[in-house]
Amino acid sequence: MFGTFVKELRARQRLGLREFCLKHGHDPSNWSKIERDVLPPPRDEETLRVWAKQLGLKQGSDDWLKFFDYAAVGAGRIPEHILEDKELAAHLPVFFRTLSGQKPSREELGKLLEIIKGTRRP
Repeated sequence: MFGTFVKELRARQRLGLREFCLKHGHDPSNWSKIERDVLPPPRDEETLRVWAKQLGLKQGSDDWLKFFDYAAVGAGRIPEHILEDKELAAHLPVFFRTLSGQKPSREELGKLLEIIKGTRRP
């Protein structure tokens, strides 16, 4: 997801991969691997902030938030804003059981859906 989104953002700037890398000092081979999800996104928030700005994202925009969510997931982490919501975080096991094919109870799913529907990121 992260690589595909990064590639889409670069394409919005109408820059080829090599042109983008030359402009921002990235290695084209490594950047290509990022875009193809061969390499995971960086974990360092400062690096991600620099990349987000290079890709033309405005801090706090929907795309900015999506960029950081995809980076967290791509690096094998749960996005921070989800962990900060204690009620939502408490229901993550239900979510992961559902993903792995185990069937949570209707009550568990109902509660999780209520929480998700009521959750908004700042």
